[in-house]
Amino acid sequence: MASRRILFAAAFSFFLFTALWPGGAPDLAADGAALLALRAAVGRFVLTWNASRSPCTWQGVECGSGRVTALRLPGVGLIGPFPVAAVRNLSALRTLSLRYNALSGALPSDLTGLPELRNLYLQHNRFSGSIPPALGSVRNLIRLNLAGNQLSGQIPQELNNLTRLGTLYLENNRLSGSIPPFDLLNLSQFNVSFNPLNATIPSRFRKFPSSSFLSTGLCGRPLQPCPNEIPPSAASGPDERDNGAGAGKGKNKLSGGAIAGIAIGSAAFILILLILLVLLCRMSGKSRTSSLDAVETRVKQPEEAVSALEQDNQLGVGGSGQSNIRPAPTAIIAGGKKLVFFSGARATFDLEDLLRASAEVLGKGTFGTTYKAVLEMGITVAVKRLKDVTLTEEEFREKVEVIRAIDHPNLVPLRAYYYSKDEKLLVYDYMPLGSLSALLHGYRVSGITPLSWETRTGIALAAAYGIEYIQSTGPSTWHGDIKSSNILLTKSYEAHVSDHGLALLAGPSFFSTRIVGYRAPEVIDARMISQKADVYSFGVLLMELLTGKAPAQALNDEGIDLPRWVQSIVPEEWATEVFDPELLRHQTLEEDMVQFLQLAVDCTAQHPDNRPSMTEVVARMKVIQTSRLKSLSRVQHNSNNSIEVSSD
Repeated sequence: MASRRILFAAAFSFFLFTALWPGGAPDLAADGAALLALRAAVGRFVLTWNASRSPCTWQGVECGSGRVTALRLPGVGLIGPFPVAAVRNLSALRTLSLRYNALSGALPSDLTGLPELRNLYLQHNRFSGSIPPALGSVRNLIRLNLAGNQLSGQIPQELNNLTRLGTLYLENNRLSGSIPPFDLLNLSQFNVSFNPLNATIPSRFRKFPSSSFLSTGLCGRPLQPCPNEIPPSAASGPDERDNGAGAGKGKNKLSGGAIAGIAIGSAAFILILLILLVLLCRMSGKSRTSSLDAVETRVKQPEEAVSALEQDNQLGVGGSGQSNIRPAPTAIIAGGKKLVFFSGARATFDLEDLLRASAEVLGKGTFGTTYKAVLEMGITVAVKRLKDVTLTEEEFREKVEVIRAIDHPNLVPLRAYYYSKDEKLLVYDYMPLGSLSALLHGYRVSGITPLSWETRTGIALAAAYGIEYIQSTGPSTWHGDIKSSNILLTKSYEAHVSDHGLALLAGPSFFSTRIVGYRAPEVIDARMISQKADVYSFGVLLMELLTGKAPAQALNDEGIDLPRWVQSIVPEEWATEVFDPELLRHQTLEEDMVQFLQLAVDCTAQHPDNRPSMTEVVARMKVIQTSRLKSLSRVQHNSNNSIEVSSD
């Protein structure tokens, strides 16, 4: 009995020693202390954690088995250098998400003390320095996202120790060197685009698409072959192939005088061709305007008259159909290279046909000017003349191929492109009804019939389908410029989302000119764009459909943006204060309108994590529409029954 007491006392003493000694067994209180230290360093003014309550009740904190297991604080405004040893005591942590903040300095050095860590999301911060090789000791890591930082140096070979790793995103950093020959069998998502990497892509990584390696110095499949991969027969000239194994190489070389003569003759021939081309262009230019700039000048006054309808002065493709802009026909001129059609697209015209087409300005938007081009054979296309694009031809080609690959019935399809040093053009299908913005806000001045409830909800659902598809192509894929002038319509009011992917081509000015009324509150610069920011913009679009107010109009009239204006009115007064009077003529729609507006409010939540995903948005919209159809069916059934009874 005495020996049993001695054993119990020893065990209790050991437990007390390990719990109280620094570095001993941690608990929830230790987790809370670590989190409070983190808040004091980088989130003092944005995290309102109550130290007197359990950490499990704090914003972004999740617990399990009496420990903190997840910390999710995306886009909350954390700022400053990440403190040393800030998360060391969170040894039960499985998910750490601090993406879309302004954290700086070196990557957290104590991540190696988190043996349970599965998911690490630190993308779109300001971390600098190298990726610590010790990160390879976090053996349970499954998802690692360090994209959109300022990390430099080489990708450490030690990451090969992360045998469970399925996602590795390192794009938009300053990483150099080569990709180590990792042997990560579970890796299914990978991206190192926009890093100054070089050398050959390892064979195990050639299964990933070219979009995983954009704007790098890498070579090999799926990019261009490396020099050492080009067969000798293709790399050598005809003289070398025809001669024996190096015999007589010096004898077959041309003299310096012969080479100079050939060069001078070639230059003279090219000069003569250029003079002829200039003369031909001048002769053909006498009867028509010779540049897109002339089109913009000739329609300047009508455009200014229409700009009152849309604060961003963008009618959208086909928008001038409702604005009565009818500039005189002119030609789209972009001399130099060929019009490139994408594989699978039927090339029914060429660059010369496009040069001869009459052009009409449809609108000026975020990415450039859009024209309606009517070709001589009767084909009508929309041509977007891009601005502020400084990419090389190879970078431009790679990115437009990525854009083309995002293909869906509710997206405006990209058919062809043209690249030269001075001109970049994109050719799309023409949408004859123009933009949702022009139809929604233009009826008051142009006599257009107001959009019905069924049309508005149909447009909203189709646009949601398109945005959902864009986001389904990758976890870091987003549109970035959702607004009513980028929702274009066919003659049957089928909605198509335009300008998708163009943020890939745009320069920094894109993010400074985006329409404030649609921008999510966490989006301060390009690195803050996310899928949840698209959800916010779509929520504003829903409010626009329901209220009839343009976001910029609400901002000017009330001094607050459209979401805050809607939320400032209690739901009981939505019917009289918020909804578009054109919709209130149908009293039976009020319940559906309230449900859609509640969805819009949820989409525009201040915190990104409180917004639904686009998949959830689509599902909720379909439920609302389905319940209405069932209600209409019941009403029709009851009406038929009453008619039958009265006839008896």
